[in-house]
Amino acid sequence: MGFSPIGLIVSLAVLAPNLLLLPFPPRDQPAARRIPPVLTWVERAGQGLCLVVPAITEPGAVVWWWAPVVAAALAGYCALWLRYLLRGRSHALLFEPVWRIPVPMALLPVVAFLATAAWLGNPWIALAAVVLAAGHIPISLLTAGATASR
Repeated sequence: MGFSPIGLIVSLAVLAPNLLLLPFPPRDQPAARRIPPVLTWVERAGQGLCLVVPAITEPGAVVWWWAPVVAAALAGYCALWLRYLLRGRSHALLFEPVWRIPVPMALLPVVAFLATAAWLGNPWIALAAVVLAAGHIPISLLTAGATASR
């Protein structure tokens, strides 16, 4: 245990764009979908872990060549948020594929946290990212499917 400024920065960098939903919510309603409660619990646990664990665990052996991977994942994530804002804030844009990659707005935060785990030599961040992936990606896929069939 210990403080990691880099971990805190990555956590905040992933969280910050999500705060755009407060002043700029989708202009349309999400499609009706049934999400198993266990997935919701796992997703929330993963979100909490990914916010806290990177900041409160000290790095191990730092592998600097992972830093550009983290930066690329964060840049892609921010670009998708920009797409959401510039293309009319449709709920579907939060789940729309890019280059045949399904739910990139769910995948890129997981990639960012897994790459951060490799960068900082910290298996606890990787575990937090796996928990996030186990809930966030299936929920996003279910939402994308419901949105596409609308």
